[in-house]
Order: sequence, then C-alpha cells, then structure tokens
Amino acid sequence: MPVLPHQVLLYTRAGCHLCDEVKSILARLDKRGGLPFTWREVDIDAHPDLQRQFNEEVPVVFLDGKKAFKYRMSERDFLRALAAR
Repeated sequence: MPVLPHQVLLYTRAGCHLCDEVKSILARLDKRGGLPFTWREVDIDAHPDLQRQFNEEVPVVFLDGKKAFKYRMSERDFLRALAAR
C-alpha cells in the first residue's frame, strides 16, 4: 500500500523574514526529495479571515491539518515532526 504524503500548509506574508526562513527550509527539503510531504504557501494578507486569525503568528506551519509550528521551525524539528506522524 503506497504511503500518502503528509500535507504541509505554510501561512506567510510578504516582508516577513521568519516566513522566508521557514519557506527556505521547506523548499530545500522538498528539492532534496525522498521525504513524504507536499507543501503549499498561503499569504494571509490575501485572505481577511486568515489575516485576522494569524496576524501575529506568522509563519505558521500546519502538518496534516494540525498546527505544528509558529514563528520558527528548524529542519531537524520539522523532520522529527514528520517522522512522528
């Protein structure tokens, strides 16, 4: 039975250096390949409801629909969270 990839959702905004750091980590791991996850980025400022919900928390990373990280995420912590699910 094939393993379904974990779904990673990154809430960000323009001009957020912490968002850029997390995005860089996810892009690097995705490019490396072999890890069971797909990810996408959503700019909270394009969605008023998301802006209200996450305005002071970006970046926020959801892993399989559950909040896993906010503000900071290391590559090691992400890999650990991925392995734990």
